Parts: sequence; C-alpha cells; structure tokens
Amino acid sequence: MVATTRVATAALLCMLGAAVFLAACNSKQPLVVGSKSDTEDMILGEIVAQHLEHRLGRRVTRRTGLGDTPILYQAILSGEVGIYPEYTGLIESDILKEQANSDPQIVLTRVRQQMDRVQLEVLDPLGFDSPSAMVVRASGNETIASLSDAADPAKTNKRWKLGVRDEFQARSDGLQELAPYRLPMDSPHILDPKQLFTALAKGDVDMIATRATDGHLTSADWKILTDDKKVFPPYQACLLVRKDLIAADPALRPAVAELSGKINADTMRKLNSQVDVQGMPAATVAAGFLSQAGLK
Repeated sequence: MVATTRVATAALLCMLGAAVFLAACNSKQPLVVGSKSDTEDMILGEIVAQHLEHRLGRRVTRRTGLGDTPILYQAILSGEVGIYPEYTGLIESDILKEQANSDPQIVLTRVRQQMDRVQLEVLDPLGFDSPSAMVVRASGNETIASLSDAADPAKTNKRWKLGVRDEFQARSDGLQELAPYRLPMDSPHILDPKQLFTALAKGDVDMIATRATDGHLTSADWKILTDDKKVFPPYQACLLVRKDLIAADPALRPAVAELSGKINADTMRKLNSQVDVQGMPAATVAAGFLSQAGLK
C-alpha cells in the first residue's frame, strides 16, 4: 500500500513537472522577424532570423518585405512582428516626426527614450550608418568631390538632372534637405529604386539620391558627393524589438547583442551588392555573412 502510494506520488510529481515545463515553453511568445522592402532590410531581417534560429534553437517566422517604416512600426506595435531592422534617423523623422539631429549619439539617445514609452527597445547599433547619399558618375566629374562643389559654377556649370525615389522626395529628411546647397537642378525624375543606376549610366539623369550602403557603390564607376554641410541625418542601423518578447525569453537579448557592431558600412555595401548586382538570394547572403562573422 505504501509502495503504491509512493509510486502514485512520484507519478503525480512527474506530471506536475511536465506541466510546469510545458507552461514555461508555451510562455515564450512566437518569434516573428519583420523587415522593410529594401534589399538591405531584407538581408538584415534574414541575418537576424537565421541567427536567432541557430542561437535559440527555436522556429522563427519571417514577415519580410512588408513595406516602409510607418508600416513596420505599426506591425511591431500590434505584435504582428516582434523585431525588425530600423534606422535611428528614420525613427526620429518618420515615427516621432521630429527634425533629426546631426549628432548620432543624440539621435540614438532620443529615440531610445521615446521608444521606451511604447514598450519597444532600440538595441545597440549594428555597426554602420546608412544616410542618404548623392551619387554621380566618376567619369566626367573629376573636379567635384562634394555637394558644395556641385553647386559651384567655378567647378561645374550645369543644371543637374536629379533622379530620386518617390519616398526620398516625400520625406522630411530627403529632397528638401538639399536646399542649403542651392544646387542648380531641374525638377527631379521620380524613379523606381531599381532604375536609379541604370538611368545614371544611360545619362537620363546625372545625379541620383540613394543610400550610402547601396550595393552598386562597390563599383568605381560611381562617386558619392560628400555632404559637407551635413544636411542629411545619421541613419545608424539597429534592431527595434518588443520588450514583452525580451521578457518572455531571457536568452533573446544576449543572442541579438552578438550582432551589435558586427556590420560596418563596407560590409553592408558588399552584402547588398551580392543581392542587387550578382543576383544572389538574401537568405544565402545572410548565411554567408553569419559564417564569416563566426556566428554560425
């Protein structure tokens, strides 16, 4: 009788232990990594997803290519995604609707404070800044190195034909930020992002607005004009994550922290080039990066 009672008690304890274990597992929220539609964001989203799968041993759902900053911000607020790559300058201009400061640390501190109020955390930057960049053909523009040079009639006497994406024209930290340069130019040509460098190569435009980490910029055919007046705000790449997701799985924070500082601008430019120029899948490029960085 005593032995039977002991067996029953042991069985009950095992059942209780199993129930506690299952409850702990179920308390972890699903890991959903999102991203915007640009090549760079798709690559970063895939890097995060693959890294978390490897480090946490959990299934990660991908919601990549969802759209622009306002769409992803609403998605993370609603819980549709739990983590996604973002840029400090875009948080300040597109989400907070503020004029972004030119000091990267001031911008980072500001967006962290404001995101904390909506239960989101801005993790340490990934290691590169990706501000807007004005690009011209290297050939034929040997006398100019900066945007001020491009506006100086003593160095180049032309009206620039500018090619931009629609969102660059619409953003508060985009086209209108060029005003201090008094750059002589015609009405901008609105182009699909994939058409920018093709139009520049053909001569349909002679200056384009892109990102400093655009993959095409690995080629010596193009020249970035220095923003010597510093009109474009810093766009430090970072990860925006829901606080309840971190609380549900304590292993998440140290896992994503391993990515901080691991990607410099040159590396990001090369990763973008592998997708946009060489035609490699973003997932393959992400896996290659993680392997080379010793994170796989």
